[in-house]
Amino acid sequence: MRVTVKNEPYLVINIILAGVIVLIMAYSGIFSPVKNNYPVVCIHEKITGEPCVSCGLSHSFSLILRGKFDEAYRWNHYGMRIFLFFVGELFLRIFFSLRYVRYTETREQLIRLDIWSSALIFFIAFLPFLNYIIKFC
Repeated sequence: MRVTVKNEPYLVINIILAGVIVLIMAYSGIFSPVKNNYPVVCIHEKITGEPCVSCGLSHSFSLILRGKFDEAYRWNHYGMRIFLFFVGELFLRIFFSLRYVRYTETREQLIRLDIWSSALIFFIAFLPFLNYIIKFC
């Protein structure tokens, strides 16, 4: 049986997630940390006047793409770990999708592995953000 994307929700989800990650990377590459012309601003900081744990992520991502790692770290201490999460997830979306198409007999185990590994990587990458949210609840 031939695999078509429209008949495979798993592949549709992976394509959408990969697309979102590519858009995040494009956003970081297009907008300049020098010009500070980012269209998305931190709502928390606008409302409270206080920076939040995610403030500076756009700058940090832009600087990481430009190879300025020290400066990226100064904008947001967690920028590199979040950036690596997105890069890793992009590769996982591609890897798991290819495996899903090629090895039809192990799809159920593959999806379980995908869910657990992605959840673990997410938890590790976003732990500081989760702690920040819990602190304010």
